[in-house]
Amino acid sequence: MQSRQKQSVNFSTVFVLGILLVLLIPLLLRGKSLAIPNSFQQLNTIFLSILIEAIPFVLIGVLIAGFIQIFITEEHIRACIPKNKFLAVLMSCVVGAAFPACECGIVPIVRRLIGKGVPLYAGVGFLLTGPLINPIVILSTYMAFGNDMEMALLRMGVGFVAALAIALVISILFKSNQLKKSKGSHHLDARVNKKQPFITRVNDMLKHSIDEFFDMSKYLIAGAFVAAFLQTYVSTQSLLLFGDNQVQSTIVMMALAFVLSLCSEADAFIGASFRNVFPTTSILAFLIYGPMIDLKNTIMLLSVFKAKFVFVLFLLITIIVFIFVNLASFI
Repeated sequence: MQSRQKQSVNFSTVFVLGILLVLLIPLLLRGKSLAIPNSFQQLNTIFLSILIEAIPFVLIGVLIAGFIQIFITEEHIRACIPKNKFLAVLMSCVVGAAFPACECGIVPIVRRLIGKGVPLYAGVGFLLTGPLINPIVILSTYMAFGNDMEMALLRMGVGFVAALAIALVISILFKSNQLKKSKGSHHLDARVNKKQPFITRVNDMLKHSIDEFFDMSKYLIAGAFVAAFLQTYVSTQSLLLFGDNQVQSTIVMMALAFVLSLCSEADAFIGASFRNVFPTTSILAFLIYGPMIDLKNTIMLLSVFKAKFVFVLFLLITIIVFIFVNLASFI
């Protein structure tokens, strides 16, 4: 089992190093007579823009994850989480809605919370609402749509109800935490460090955050590269041809949200640019679906959770978001 994990780590490391080497080619060949295709330079630009958007939030996320690992015990978690499933999911969604994080930065936080004893369904509620309807996202949505509260309120209301429904379904389908790594290695950390001086515990927190950052960054880089590759070589216009009616245009906008892998703090400005192309329902689907699940986020989730769980979560998010945004058009 350990050898398989080592092979997986080695493969992911080699893969990421290969990506970085390929993307450094334009710098290495600068001033040479060999022509570099414009599409490759575009790929490089998109890749870097995705990383620059995501890394600050990942840094915040791993610092919070390190704090949880060193300072928060299982007893703290049990005291805060209601025993009732619905109340636990509701609380996690409310906390997520007030927590400014993007879909990348929230993954290490959720992993650490679940490893510390937070039920999977509560972790999913936090995972979905954090990037989707936090105050920064709602403010950016309000500004992107010309200081009009309608889209911001729709995003907040429909997104919250959809996240609640997804987390409740997860509570029925999965009983274990679905983490790839057992939580045994985390079990004693906070209790042991509780006896250490505060400065020592802060130092341990920073060390843990650094380890978490490098662990998550490999998968962020891989996801950003795949997203940039698809954005460069798959024509957006070809997708727009399929958006003849509301159902098709909703599917197209959800597909765009998944492939573009935009930061949730900035996606509203992209969504607003489609107002003259697609109906409000389709744009709402774009704004809700992308922060819940996108390409780079999926690769990060696969590094943390079992593949079966990630696949089921992907299907649930896709189906429930599609249904809920179309139902909202009748209200």
